[in-house]
Amino acid sequence: MPKKLNIGFVLDDTLDTPDGVQQYVLTVGEWLKQQGHTVHYIVGHTTRQDIDNVHSMARNVRVKFNQNKLSIPLPANKKLLHKKLLELQLDVLHVQMPYSPLFAGRVIKAVPPTTKVIGTFHIVPATWLERSGARTLQIITRSTLRRFNAIASVSPAAQSFAKTVFGINSVVIPNAVSLSTFRRRPIYLNTIQIVFLGRLVERKGCIWLLRALKIVQDATDIPYAVTIAGKGELRQKMEAFVKDNAIRNVTFVGFVEESSKPDLLAKADITTFPSTGGESFGIVLIEAMAAGSRVVIGGNNVGYSSVLSDKPELLVDPKNSQAFAETLLHFITNKAVRKETLAWNKKTVEQYDINIVGNNLLDLYNK
Repeated sequence: MPKKLNIGFVLDDTLDTPDGVQQYVLTVGEWLKQQGHTVHYIVGHTTRQDIDNVHSMARNVRVKFNQNKLSIPLPANKKLLHKKLLELQLDVLHVQMPYSPLFAGRVIKAVPPTTKVIGTFHIVPATWLERSGARTLQIITRSTLRRFNAIASVSPAAQSFAKTVFGINSVVIPNAVSLSTFRRRPIYLNTIQIVFLGRLVERKGCIWLLRALKIVQDATDIPYAVTIAGKGELRQKMEAFVKDNAIRNVTFVGFVEESSKPDLLAKADITTFPSTGGESFGIVLIEAMAAGSRVVIGGNNVGYSSVLSDKPELLVDPKNSQAFAETLLHFITNKAVRKETLAWNKKTVEQYDINIVGNNLLDLYNK
């Protein structure tokens, strides 16, 4: 019988705020616990009480990176870190930001030499400034990166970033979804349902969706309704755009809790994630497919194309409003195509199930 491992996840953020990396850590961590392994979370200041073995080791500061607001831990106390890691006696330390010199860097330096150190690259910088910053980090963290026994990347795009900027060879192990948690029977309503789910910020392409809808409503008589789910700095601007351009049947529902996401996605005939860039993977695409969205449209960026490359008709340039509108119209007006795409979704998501991804990670831990 394989040895049960004592595993520590390191995250340069809090677990209080949901985003893709936090969800990855919690999804994988919960699965590992179900397999009988012990899991610890070594993170910045976290107040959640519903997760066991959370070790908040540093105060946080709020920063903006890749148009995400992150709570970055300040450098942790070296003595406290060393004491905690000796106490935990981890078999594996799984670091989510291998290039961080602040929190993760100190954890890596404090871990005993008997602990295997694994890293995962999640991020693809969206701008030239962010890429330049990453190159600076490569110089600062060069010695720390040598401590890693193995490194994974969540997509070919993240793998390329790890190689070109940090000179690191990594294996692609994608983000995971608990299909059993998300899977729903598709919910069919009398009106075509179009759903956007995400943060209302420029990079997520939500304003470009509205520009495309302005064209769509003049091109078809088929009734449809649009749900905009999420919060962010663009909400007022978007609401004003809808009003000023008389765009019909658009409802803003605000932030949606994780537990409510599957039901929202299950009713969607078309779910659209028109991100303009900065995505290393497409976890939201997988979640929508698993929940029963008939058609899942993504922005044509390197992260989303790693999921949708076999169905290029699902990839759009959000800033080309006419082409985006034509893609929406194609699926609004073709029930048979929606049905065929749903069948493709069901096959595609299987490779991202936590049971497959989790076992691939265990293989990496045990090498």
